[in-house]
Amino acid sequence: MTVSRTNLKTVEQLLLWHSHWMIHHANHIRPKVDGIKIGGHQASSASMVSIMTALYFSALRPEDRVAVKPHASPVFHAAQYLMGNQTREKMEDFRGLGGVQSYPSRTKDIDDVDFSTGSVGLGVAITSFASIIQDYIAAKDWGKGAPMGRMVALVGDAELDEGNIYEALQEGWKNDLRNTWWIIDYNRQSLDGIVREGLFGRIEKIFDAFGWDVVRVKHGALQRAAFEEPGGDKLRDWIDACPNQEYSALTFMGGAVWRKRLMDDLGDQGDVTALIDRRSDDELAALMENLGGNCVSTMADTFDAINHDRPTCFLAYTIKGWGTPIAGHKDNHGGLMNKTQFAEWQKHMGVAEGQEWDRLAGVKDIAAIEAFLKDVPFFASGPRRFSDAKLAVPAIDFSSDREISTQAAFGKILDDLSKGDSDLAARIVTTSPDVTGTTGLASWVNRRKLFARAEQADAFIEHRIPSTAKWAFTPEGQHIELGIAEMNLFLLLGAAGLSHSLFGKRLLPIGTVYDPFVHRGLDALNYACYQDARFMIVGTPSGVTLAPEGGAHQSIGTPLTGMSQDGLASFEPAFADELAVIMEWAFDYMQRDGEGDPDERTWLRDETGGSIYLRLTTNPIEQPGKRHDDAFRQGAIDGAYWLRKPGPNCDVVIAYQGAVASEAIKAAGMIGEGRRDIGVLAVTSADRLNAGWTAAQRARSRGNDRAKSHIEALMGDLPPHCKIVTAIDGHPATLAWLGGVSGHQTISLGVEHFGQTGTIGDLYKHHGIDAASIVEKVQGLTDGRHIQISAAV
Repeated sequence: MTVSRTNLKTVEQLLLWHSHWMIHHANHIRPKVDGIKIGGHQASSASMVSIMTALYFSALRPEDRVAVKPHASPVFHAAQYLMGNQTREKMEDFRGLGGVQSYPSRTKDIDDVDFSTGSVGLGVAITSFASIIQDYIAAKDWGKGAPMGRMVALVGDAELDEGNIYEALQEGWKNDLRNTWWIIDYNRQSLDGIVREGLFGRIEKIFDAFGWDVVRVKHGALQRAAFEEPGGDKLRDWIDACPNQEYSALTFMGGAVWRKRLMDDLGDQGDVTALIDRRSDDELAALMENLGGNCVSTMADTFDAINHDRPTCFLAYTIKGWGTPIAGHKDNHGGLMNKTQFAEWQKHMGVAEGQEWDRLAGVKDIAAIEAFLKDVPFFASGPRRFSDAKLAVPAIDFSSDREISTQAAFGKILDDLSKGDSDLAARIVTTSPDVTGTTGLASWVNRRKLFARAEQADAFIEHRIPSTAKWAFTPEGQHIELGIAEMNLFLLLGAAGLSHSLFGKRLLPIGTVYDPFVHRGLDALNYACYQDARFMIVGTPSGVTLAPEGGAHQSIGTPLTGMSQDGLASFEPAFADELAVIMEWAFDYMQRDGEGDPDERTWLRDETGGSIYLRLTTNPIEQPGKRHDDAFRQGAIDGAYWLRKPGPNCDVVIAYQGAVASEAIKAAGMIGEGRRDIGVLAVTSADRLNAGWTAAQRARSRGNDRAKSHIEALMGDLPPHCKIVTAIDGHPATLAWLGGVSGHQTISLGVEHFGQTGTIGDLYKHHGIDAASIVEKVQGLTDGRHIQISAAV
């Protein structure tokens, strides 16, 4: 074994110790606050420790990026602690408030996390999309010269049950994926049982079909040496044929049981018996547990042997709980060493009492290991979080005197940007899951083309067949077309939305999807926001306004998703000029990353920035004409403005969001004939209104009596008897809370049940969000002069 391999072995044992000590300390030493088990996955960490040692301390370079298996988080943090990038205080508070997180987090942990993980399968798949984004950047003039790294996923074998992984494999094949490693911790144990026999043989064929190299790492150096001894071939055959459950059980029972079983199956054959007899029980157990993934020198050699950029899957055979007293036990996924087991294991690891938190606990030659750590390439350049300059946002001024839908206005705004030469337009990358042409992106793609690493001919253009889609594939293209898999859409947006931090080149990603299918990718959307990725998602068409398509294509709950999703500012403009104002603001908001207190005008923390969700429709509605007043522009951004300001004796306010604007305006005209001083509140973002309101309440509870949110300022002068009617093509709860702002009785209209096919008028009436229904509710549920409902239809 070379000196470097000797040092790797020392580091491996340090990571094994620190990861397990951190978990033990949290569960058995730190004072208990409640009765909840803290956990930490000692066994899942142990199976990964050799792989991660070889990866981080031998194979990786600073430009490489890694998504760590969620349950190997303690090993990752142990490595960062060893390198001085994590504090003892946070290690002591593992899984506590402000301490090291349960799973690696870009936004919660202080050390150098590349990709957050936690929701299994997503951390695996995002590495392939990050590689695509890396190629996208490298193909552009403004991205040339950027270092090309490998995007690496450390994968739990049970994660291969997640369907999104196979969706990502297909998308990677279509986009000529490269520079991607997936390293599978094949310990063959999951939370509820043992992985089925022969499963990976099936999975391997899938990887092969999509052009991946598959490298099996089954036997460690001790086993390979034993196989060279007389009788070693028979031992190898026995190991390769042993069922997963049997191997795990024998591992837990130890060397004496290994000896009995091997002698029962292979004894009395002379050379095999001699091979076994030459080893003590401890040596025999070490031999049988020396699978490839638990042999740090084998893993380092395997990684070193890869000299190409093809996507590669490493199948690393491991033992769950390797190197600990709970190795192989069926229940060890969530199990922990008890105090007695740990005390004995601590002696075995050579760590003296009182020295448990020492960085180099138990190390004899400290000078040698310090010198080795100083020169580890991956850590040599320090933290690898990058940034990029903010891009100036050109003025976006779009209004129309004719009827237009918000989806069509979105397309025209992007088309206008595509005609210009702004830096911002050059950094926009669009994507869509096979609905590019039906979600407003067609004109943009005609001008800015589709991305591919190599030119691809369009047979329709070559044969001069007329088509509205003049889509050419080219390295300069700015649209990445995806298949019909919304999880892939949000994973790609997440990867692109981290490009400034991962690669030092800012992108402004825009994705479009049919609004009801936002929920098909909701886990990946949440994952992207949790990483603080920056992107714009456009859900269109939305609601029952997409009347002819039927209920499966009509969204109901997405406005509530927009309100509840952290890191995502949600808007639903009704008019083209609102959309223009919002998009101009949004392109700047997506680039913000400053600290700051809430803006006392709105009580929103806009300086921190975030992602954007636009909910748009295909229904053309009459536009209000040119508007340039500051109240309208600022109100559209802050979440609401008075389209029709209420008078001092206002009886009814109609508050609407989105495409039902025309119905609300029509109803207000009729109600005004019988009720006083009617107001119409144009809500562009229930999300931002609600967030500002709750933030102002918190400020008042802490003694700031002057704290007042935007919605409180708008509604502050309404008389107590005023009624509020809310209307939205979505769930009525989106706006129902408005009555709580100043204590007004509220009637909330919206969509609560699946839609069906029909005309927009039919469906609006069916769901009670047309003008006549609004008037009917006011007539039947409030006091006042009788209103002629028929006149409003």
